[in-house]
Amino acid sequence: MSDFLEILTHGRRFKAAVKELSIEDLKELAVKLDKVISERDSEAEAEAEATAERNAKIDEIRKQMEAVGLSIDDLGASVVKPTPKKRAPRPAKYTIDVNGEAITWTGQGRMPTVFKTELDKGRSMDDFLI
Repeated sequence: MSDFLEILTHGRRFKAAVKELSIEDLKELAVKLDKVISERDSEAEAEAEATAERNAKIDEIRKQMEAVGLSIDDLGASVVKPTPKKRAPRPAKYTIDVNGEAITWTGQGRMPTVFKTELDKGRSMDDFLI
């Protein structure tokens, strides 16, 4: 919890923090706090209303399903989404031998440094084709 919230929620710490404020400042603070509280109340009421509407729709659909003779299990088989298949990795297109170690590159993405240094020396990518 932040220091501000710790002070705000602890009685003595809050009293000590607002000790130097004038009565007018305290009243202004109270008005602002009341505004925040009323906004939160209205948000909570709107959320409760939306939840009630949603639950009413769910109950209506359940009653329709019962009237037709369906159950939730009947819907389960048709709702399952197929999992996307992963693409197979691309085969290497280029290779270079550095200190006995073969470094390969598909030609996609960022070029490895060893290929870049060889190109800077004047070699061609055709020299590294597999």
